[in-house]
Amino acid sequence: MASQKDIANRIPITGALMLATLMNTLDQTIANVALPHIQGSVSASADQIVWVLTSYIIATAIMTPLSGWLSQKIGRKTMFLASIAGFTAASVLCGVATSLPEIVAFRLIQGIAGASLIPLSQTVMLDIYPQRLIPRVMSIWSAAVILGPIIGPTLGGWLTEELSWRWVFYINVPIGILAFLGIWTFMDRDDGGRQRPFDFLGFGALVLFIGGFQMVVDRGPSQDWFDAKEIWIESAICAVGLYVFVVQTITAKNPFFHRDLAKDGNFVGTTLFGMVVGVLLFSTSALLPLMMQNLLGYSALQSGVASMTRGVGSLIAFLAVPTLVARFGPRQVLLVGIVLSSVALWQMGQFDLSMTAGPIEVAGFIQGLGTGLLFAPLNTLAYAKLAPIHRTEGTIVATMARSLGSSAGISLLQAMLIRDAAVAHSRLAEHVTVTDPVLRWTLPRIFDLQSTPGLVALNGEVTRQGTMISYDALFGAMAVGTLFLAPVLLFLKPPPAAPPMSAHDAAVE
Repeated sequence: MASQKDIANRIPITGALMLATLMNTLDQTIANVALPHIQGSVSASADQIVWVLTSYIIATAIMTPLSGWLSQKIGRKTMFLASIAGFTAASVLCGVATSLPEIVAFRLIQGIAGASLIPLSQTVMLDIYPQRLIPRVMSIWSAAVILGPIIGPTLGGWLTEELSWRWVFYINVPIGILAFLGIWTFMDRDDGGRQRPFDFLGFGALVLFIGGFQMVVDRGPSQDWFDAKEIWIESAICAVGLYVFVVQTITAKNPFFHRDLAKDGNFVGTTLFGMVVGVLLFSTSALLPLMMQNLLGYSALQSGVASMTRGVGSLIAFLAVPTLVARFGPRQVLLVGIVLSSVALWQMGQFDLSMTAGPIEVAGFIQGLGTGLLFAPLNTLAYAKLAPIHRTEGTIVATMARSLGSSAGISLLQAMLIRDAAVAHSRLAEHVTVTDPVLRWTLPRIFDLQSTPGLVALNGEVTRQGTMISYDALFGAMAVGTLFLAPVLLFLKPPPAAPPMSAHDAAVE
């Protein structure tokens, strides 16, 4: 529970928490825009460069559960300060990295350090504000989450173009310092020591499951999946880890996660919902900058500007969510968010190589509106009936699930793109023959079928067309998949009506 000092200083504490959250989310979107430049700098292939994103996400997923236990043991203030300092230092290391293994390793450290920032900041916000203000407060806090996608792409593009991709990591230093000083000055000291016995077996099994799962989705495409012995071994590790974790959670006296979380239908449903959202929607923020820069010839700054509308749409949705939820209910708002997200993905499925930035900006804006309508209602439904004592663990589990979904989505969708692009290239190439008189007379001179440079240029164009086809097919499939989230809403119960404001709450407010 929050102390009187924390309640009295909740405004500056909220500002410091939002800065820490912004630093975390900003780093994700900034790195997306800079990926093609990082790829060239460290000589990575298309499937390897996504490790820069997935290594961070998987480290976050592994460390997030442990961060809750640590925060109870050493105190939330100490945990926050250590996390902010570690994240800032790891950002500097990412900026000085000279090879792919180095930057992946430093991103792992960054993910470990920053894992607690979002779930613990959310928990503190829930503690220092009265219940009746939670929808409004969570919407304001979520604005910091989405501010990264608004300014991240443009800022990352500008830094990459004007300075270098390394500055997308260095930018965290001033933000980290301000957040650190804010927490240090205004948050009350919490000595901790409230943790229950640590379930080493449960945590170890969870790490095996998450690590094995990510290795399967990362390495599977390049190893022909289950034709390779490596994938079988990693799958076995994943399965054993999951089995041991489930059995330990059911039978242990003090499991790593409290069993009451699994008894709350709303919490389980919203957690699974958030995981699928991570797979279907969040991965597009990693795919689109690569598409714009590699296929359409955009610079990092141009792709950042085109991506900015997604953040603007999300911000508008966040600002409107409290009013919409109060008037129509969280489930109805979630349904609108699902439909808008599906419409946006369907529009992305109509992209072509001759388009301007307009369709990208419109689809991004609509998707931003859709995803912005998902966060706050999900939080409202997830914690509607969950006991306050389980909030910290609840936010940690939900964050971990979204991280797993995002990481798996990026890896799997990138693998599907590479596979489908190769298939589309093969089918298109079947219709390109040197002896075809129509092609010989209609193709531009740069595609001279009688010269090696001309054939190389033509093959490059066929590859470009095939890759665009694979993007369109993938976005179309994601649009359909998003609609399948709608039936889940039938199983989520609306939160109970808020009680009248007490005299104590009025005084606190």
